[in-house]
Amino acid sequence: MKIYHSLEEIESNQPMVIALGNFDGIHLGHREIIERAVRKASELGLESGIFTFANHPRNVIMNEEFTKNIIYFEEKASILRQLGVDHLFNITFDETIMEMTPETFVRELLWKRLHMKYGFCGFNYRFGSKALGDTEVLQRVGAEVGFEIEVVPPVMIDGQVVSSTLIRNVISEGQVDQCLKYMGRPYSINGEVVVGNKIGQTIGFPTSNLIIDETMVSPANGVYITLCTYHGVTYPSITNVGNKPTIGKYEKNVETHIFGFDKELYGKSIHVEFLVKTRDEIKFDSVEALADQIKRDCLAAKAYFSK
Repeated sequence: MKIYHSLEEIESNQPMVIALGNFDGIHLGHREIIERAVRKASELGLESGIFTFANHPRNVIMNEEFTKNIIYFEEKASILRQLGVDHLFNITFDETIMEMTPETFVRELLWKRLHMKYGFCGFNYRFGSKALGDTEVLQRVGAEVGFEIEVVPPVMIDGQVVSSTLIRNVISEGQVDQCLKYMGRPYSINGEVVVGNKIGQTIGFPTSNLIIDETMVSPANGVYITLCTYHGVTYPSITNVGNKPTIGKYEKNVETHIFGFDKELYGKSIHVEFLVKTRDEIKFDSVEALADQIKRDCLAAKAYFSK
């Protein structure tokens, strides 16, 4: 899969089937759009492409970091590659694109620059200045210049439209077990292990600490049963997200205790998948009381994995 980070990098003038959208979570609704585009490209003997933005348009329009990312770019690219996408147009949403009229967006960008021959988008796709462009505009102008657009209806699960907003909400509320249902995979984070206060080591539960990335959506404070992957090997683990109120005042972070693991991980990268939340973060009267609760948390996690 070839990745483009600017419009100027695009050199091909071959017609292409393109899926349009933010695709900021690659949830099951997004996958439906992407998989249809890849299939259509195969049917037509064309290559497939994804046109998306490296940053969330809402953050540029509102001039603030309001909408958090659900997955990292590397993870998004990996998933798209696995789905068979040939080209990923991961373009920065800037004032030039923001101020394009809907017709200019379709004619100059999608048609002349990307050579879109057939396109797919979600039912609520918006584009152009003040988000005035919608699926009807896209289909009308597309018919005028010579491409077709297929609008994909929403994917419904348990009576709810699967959307990035829904997924951000369940993560921020700690309902991480719902992510598998809506995304087809667990919610996860990556990061480099940093030096913590080493309290966990002194009470028999050494942890690998990750700093919260403020650009990413993060789970509610609490204790979670997790899986931790290091160097391609996945280990059962338990993770606390929060401010460590029993110990003192700390910024929100993630600390993972990996079962049956004794290697030094400072400066190493790990991948943590969140399976289910077991309890809220609590301030205990003593470090000893905290240690007793961690023992119970570990027993609960091991029982979960034994099933």
